[in-house]
Amino acid sequence: MIEKRPTPGVSRDDRLSDEGLKRLEKQLQNGAMMSDLVLAQWIKRYGEAAREILRKYGLYRSGLG
Repeated sequence: MIEKRPTPGVSRDDRLSDEGLKRLEKQLQNGAMMSDLVLAQWIKRYGEAAREILRKYGLYRSGLG
């Protein structure tokens, strides 16, 4: 019997694309509350583009990265 293995998560290429930034903005539009650690991870992955989105929603602070 052939066992089908799941492929969890999102690939790195997809994660670092414009889709990822759209996902961040959609979560913030829906009122998602994210910890500082998670916000810092978004900034680490996406840099200035993530900072701009966080600023738009009033969530950016210099200590995040």
